[in-house]
Amino acid sequence: MEKTIVLASANEGKAREFRAILEPLGFKIVLQSELGVKSPEETGKSFIENAILKARYAAEKTGMWALADDSGLSVDALNGAPGIYSARFSGGDDKSNNLKLLDLMKDVPSDKRTARYYCALCLVRHKDDPVPLTVLSSWEGSIGNKEIGSGGFGYDPLFIVTGRQCTAAQLPPQIKNLISHRGRALAALTYKLEHNLS
Repeated sequence: MEKTIVLASANEGKAREFRAILEPLGFKIVLQSELGVKSPEETGKSFIENAILKARYAAEKTGMWALADDSGLSVDALNGAPGIYSARFSGGDDKSNNLKLLDLMKDVPSDKRTARYYCALCLVRHKDDPVPLTVLSSWEGSIGNKEIGSGGFGYDPLFIVTGRQCTAAQLPPQIKNLISHRGRALAALTYKLEHNLS
């Protein structure tokens, strides 16, 4: 019996990643934007808080199980910024976010350019679900001096993956989906889904 989950997002790229992993388990993923649901204001102070807030909102508006993702980049030299403000760091698009990051990092030496991506996921069965399933995963790397690669999105062209001599934007999608913050978070959530909701 297939179970439909509303994804608290309008991002088709994100939906592709979730479908690839969750549909073989018998879950059908629909974007909240397809159901006419807009995103709520993200007032949380952490990735987990924002994921819970978005999942509960989507569940309230649709009456369905809801899955939300809140993710972003945390740079050590910037005291964790852009953090939960990653998508709206510059007030513009991915390109302007990357340019702002490069500008802020221009005097930071290579050994101090460490950073990591975080991904928080939250699944609720209804808006008042007392035990939301939550996971938080990270992906270690550092910030390059220029954009390299054409894959991925966000800060991927600047994010040099620890242990690999390339940026996240240079990784084939199937490799990125396995090792990224979102890939790891989805694997952890999948494990919880199979064990908590069977």
